[in-house]
Amino acid sequence: MFSIGSQIVSKSKADIKASEGEKTLGGKRDLLSALLRVNMSTTIPETQRLNDTEVIAQIPSFFFAGHETTSAATAWALYALSVNTAAQTKLREELLAISTENPTMDELNSLPYLEYVVRETLRVHAPVVFNLRMAMEDDVLPLSKPYIDKEGKSHDSLPIHKGQMIHIPILAVNTDKEIWGEDADEFKPERWAKIPDSVSTIPGVWANLLTFFAGPHNCIGFRFSLAEMKALLFTLVRAFELEQAVPKGGIGPSITGLLQSPMVLAGGKGSGLPLILKPYNAQL
Repeated sequence: MFSIGSQIVSKSKADIKASEGEKTLGGKRDLLSALLRVNMSTTIPETQRLNDTEVIAQIPSFFFAGHETTSAATAWALYALSVNTAAQTKLREELLAISTENPTMDELNSLPYLEYVVRETLRVHAPVVFNLRMAMEDDVLPLSKPYIDKEGKSHDSLPIHKGQMIHIPILAVNTDKEIWGEDADEFKPERWAKIPDSVSTIPGVWANLLTFFAGPHNCIGFRFSLAEMKALLFTLVRAFELEQAVPKGGIGPSITGLLQSPMVLAGGKGSGLPLILKPYNAQL
C-alpha cells in the first residue's frame, strides 16, 4: 500500500506542478489532489504542512472510509426499499417529478422524501455499528439515569480514566426505543416528518444521528457520502423497480470489523445483496 501510495502522490504532485500558472484547478478535483494542492501552497506555513508519509497515510482512509461505507449504506437503502414497497413508490414519484436526469446537488437536497429515506437508512442500517475513543484525561460522565453495579450500589455518574478505551454503540443509540419509540427497529422514512423530542438530545454532526459521529473528530467526508448516496438512489429508483430476491427476513448483517453489510443469511458466503431489478415503465 505504501509503495502504491508513493507512486500516486508523486504523480499527483507532478500534475499539480505542471498546471501551475493555469487558472483552472489542474484538471483534477479528487480528494488527494485537493489535499496536495493545499499542502503545496506557498501560503501554508511549513509547520502546518503534511510530509509525504503523512499524506500517503490518508489514502487508505479515502478508499475504505469513503467507498465501503457508502457502498454498504446504499445497498441497505435498496434492500429497505425492496421490502417497503410503499416507500419505494413514494420516493420514485418524487424523483420522477424532477425534469432532468442530471440534477444538481441543490435539487437533490431539496427533495424531502429522498432526505427521509437516506436518514432512515443511515439510522436503521448504520454502516459503522460502533466506534472507539481513548480518554486523553481523567473525567466523570454524568448519567441520565442511575445504574446499579454488581455489588448493588447505585451510581449517577461514570468515572473515566486517562488512557481508557470507550466503546460508542452507534447502531444501538440509533435504534434505542427509549429515544425513537417502540418501532425504532423498523424502516419508516415518514418518521422524519415529525421526530420525537428526545431525538434532539443526540449530539450527532448530522440529523441527530451518531452514524457520522459527533464533535471535532466526526466523519470528515460525510457530506460527500450523502451526495453519492442520493445520486445513486436518484438514478436507480427512477429507472428500476426493486423486488426482493430472497424471502423477507432472509437478508441480515455481515459484520466485518466496524462495518456491517447486507448478506444472505441462509447459505450466504460473505456480504452480498441479491435483488430483482425490473425496468420501470410509467405507462404500465
